[in-house]
Amino acid sequence: MPLALRDLQAAFAAHITGDDSADLVAAVASDTIPAAARLSVYRHHVFESLGTALAATFPTVQALVGMDFFRGLARAFARHSLPAQPVLTEYGADFPAFVADYAPARDLPYLADVARLDWALNLAFHAPLGDRLQAEDLSALPAERLPSMSLALAAGVALVGSRSPLDRIWETSQPDAASETVDLYSGASNLLVLRRPDDAAFASLSAGDADFAAASGAGLSLEQAAEAAFQGDPAFDLSTAFARLLSLGAFAALQ
Repeated sequence: MPLALRDLQAAFAAHITGDDSADLVAAVASDTIPAAARLSVYRHHVFESLGTALAATFPTVQALVGMDFFRGLARAFARHSLPAQPVLTEYGADFPAFVADYAPARDLPYLADVARLDWALNLAFHAPLGDRLQAEDLSALPAERLPSMSLALAAGVALVGSRSPLDRIWETSQPDAASETVDLYSGASNLLVLRRPDDAAFASLSAGDADFAAASGAGLSLEQAAEAAFQGDPAFDLSTAFARLLSLGAFAALQ
């Protein structure tokens, strides 16, 4: 009896991840190429396509581990998590977490954070380029109102923190970078990822500035966000931090 459409789709998806089904093989037409071979070719093509898509989204990860290692990593991830929608630029949200648990990469503890940065840059690049808050937008507001205001982060803005010098790792992994080594124990990093007119980029923040931006993004008022930053970094300077975040375009325009 032929498989119902839903059962056929489920069997096909299972086949891609390695579950060979006799019923599926029987449902596939064959001529000079046996049905099992046809399915094997399709499975190979799917994994190659997904590997190419992941390499485009996580280029720094691939640059660090090499193409062969990355292909194995991408194939393992694809078996674990196939795309849930047709837009492959949106595929890979779970990749950083998968990298963190990937046994062959256990000696690269920074790799999952690199994947998080690549993913944040990917999201920022595809985010809408909306209006950003400017210093002059605040000049007309009563000064006493500012501490209680809540500001939203602009579309595509994200914070990526790491115990490793993520900015230096990223910089030395670029195709045009000069060959040099990075001291992986030189300190933690806090990066603000944001959308720019033609691309996505990141800026390094102090721990206090990062805490302030994160608290603001969580909906806290400017006063509350500053208090959160002071708790983590007694040297935090609100005026300097706020001015820098404004210059970077970190906040969305007032509604």
